[in-house]
Amino acid sequence: MGWVPRVRRWVWALAAVAAVCCLGTILVFAPGYLSPDSLEQLRQAEGRTPLTDWHPPVLSLVWRALIAVTGTFASMAVLQAVVFWGALWVLAWCVWELTGSRGGSLTVLGIGPMPFVLNFVGVVWKDVHTAFALLAACAVAFLGLRLRDGDPRPAVRWGLLALGVLFLAYAMLVRKNAFFAAIPVFILLVLALWRAPGRRTWVTCTAALVAALLVPAVAISLFARPIGTKQGAQIMLDDLVHVLSVDELRSADVSPGLRDRLVASARECERIGALSDAYWACYQRPADGLRGDSGEITSLWLHEMSGHVPGYLQYRLRLFATLLFETDYAYKAGITRNDLGIEVAHPRLEDMLGTYVGGMATDVRWLFRGWFWLAVALVLAVRPGRGVFAMPVRALGVSSAAYILGYLPIMPATDFRYVYWPAIACSLGVVLLWLGRSRPAPPPTAPGATADRAVTAHQPADAGGQ
Repeated sequence: MGWVPRVRRWVWALAAVAAVCCLGTILVFAPGYLSPDSLEQLRQAEGRTPLTDWHPPVLSLVWRALIAVTGTFASMAVLQAVVFWGALWVLAWCVWELTGSRGGSLTVLGIGPMPFVLNFVGVVWKDVHTAFALLAACAVAFLGLRLRDGDPRPAVRWGLLALGVLFLAYAMLVRKNAFFAAIPVFILLVLALWRAPGRRTWVTCTAALVAALLVPAVAISLFARPIGTKQGAQIMLDDLVHVLSVDELRSADVSPGLRDRLVASARECERIGALSDAYWACYQRPADGLRGDSGEITSLWLHEMSGHVPGYLQYRLRLFATLLFETDYAYKAGITRNDLGIEVAHPRLEDMLGTYVGGMATDVRWLFRGWFWLAVALVLAVRPGRGVFAMPVRALGVSSAAYILGYLPIMPATDFRYVYWPAIACSLGVVLLWLGRSRPAPPPTAPGATADRAVTAHQPADAGGQ
């Protein structure tokens, strides 16, 4: 049939577009944009400094493995670009197969060059890794959705589940609060692979996800042995110095040294107007960081916050409102000055990207605001449409809203990277909602039908070249 080769040609055309975009991304961001956090994880990956758990050790260990295989730290930025554009290509391919819409499949790829997405694609951050791992898991779910009506072999289903679970586990290992975003995607993955999964299937799939989380976590703890930094006390420190008054801190039941540091930190934060991130902005950090203070900070937080509930809620809501309406750090320019001799490979391309993202962040500011993506997420979650993509749209909306709202009690700053996954997920959700409204849900496949037979339902659209 003449339309079949055209279908395959379009899939390869999508692959060619994605490959060109991937190569362009690698070129612009080469050798990878690095913030102070990124540089610290690179030092750990190269063994220059000991491995710690301040940042997720899994990222540094993956980076270490990449350096061992490729011989260059730039391989991490390459991997990010490949995963990102590869996931978008798979999603575009599945959209094409499910709808026969060329415009729709191209629109999926068009998410990549959007300024609120392209801004961080080549930045080595745990937030970026989380977003791309979740996107890759969604791509796996779409493969399952595409193959489900054709009744794929059990080995194919379980293989796709394993791949999707690995991406979800990595997303949660690289950023703990990704749990809120990962669960809706996990549910999407299972429902995409099994139309009506039974209790045994749910238990097995959940056990697979738990194992994919626990095995690497235990292995890292036992074999890599990252130094404990008590990083969780950083959030409690923020609460203490912003909720308690200076007089209350001065009379706090802690050691004199910590009491002095808390008082000085509260005064300094007030002086410079730092609403959050007190550990880095205002705190007189001891040589051992938070390790020595964490026990007393935790005890003091538990004792004091129960008596300052209104103040605590006001502070957290104020900080969350700042994330929503005054979202900061829309673009990470280049590489932070460092002692490793690492510089941006193509400064003019960096300037071009900065002009593009910075100009759009000024002209279309709401695209870089947390409130906008939270509003879109809630709409997608409540009104996902009724077409073939209703389930994925709802999952993307719930995942995005849960991720943003999950920052309310733990947010350390007001950066746009904390809204990065919702920006990507909601963009995809809007595209799918638009496509789904014009494409009713496909009729049930006859028993024994194959995937090849199912695709003929879209023969007119494929042949027409939308």
